[in-house]
Amino acid sequence: MNKRLLIVGASGHGKVVGDCARLTDAWSELLYFDDRWPELLACGPWQVVGLAETINKNALQEDQTFVAIGNSAKRIAWLNKLQQGGLNLATVIHPSSILSEEVSIGAGTLVVAGAVINIGCLIGEGCIVNTGATIDHDCIVADGVHICPGAHLAGNVHVGSGSWIGIGSTVVQGVRIGVNVTVGAGAVVLDHVADGLTVVGVPAKPIFES
Repeated sequence: MNKRLLIVGASGHGKVVGDCARLTDAWSELLYFDDRWPELLACGPWQVVGLAETINKNALQEDQTFVAIGNSAKRIAWLNKLQQGGLNLATVIHPSSILSEEVSIGAGTLVVAGAVINIGCLIGEGCIVNTGATIDHDCIVADGVHICPGAHLAGNVHVGSGSWIGIGSTVVQGVRIGVNVTVGAGAVVLDHVADGLTVVGVPAKPIFES
């Protein structure tokens, strides 16, 4: 094992990525790149070594890269930038998570401690399946989705790209959630949700800005 993991983003989410990554024993070293460098020199126990835009010139052939940015749009934009630059994207999966052998996980996705992903699921690129989240059988989770801590998807749920499934929320079986949807904390989603909506409550209902 001599490959390094180069990580864009040194926030609290970046620390979670690092903690998951070091427990896999897949990388010899973790190095961070963040736009707050050189004022910011550390992310937890790991070094911040340069600006995010310098990651390409610091990458060696055997290195892998990861984007640890919570904002979905920015995360996907950076993933695309790294791929276009010819860099190798990593997938980081905490060893205490439980994944069926019949699951597809896209590049740049993070699966955190205690998460469960069951048979037949397709998880896109640049997703976050956070602490203790569960995704039941045959779900489709598109690129850039964040399944927040303690959120639960029942079987055959489809979640559109860039959507945010809030902490402690529940989505019942067969529901279709559109693109760039926000599901509020603790919400219970019983019906399909159209693109761009924010839904909250039990049962979840759309809220509209006046």
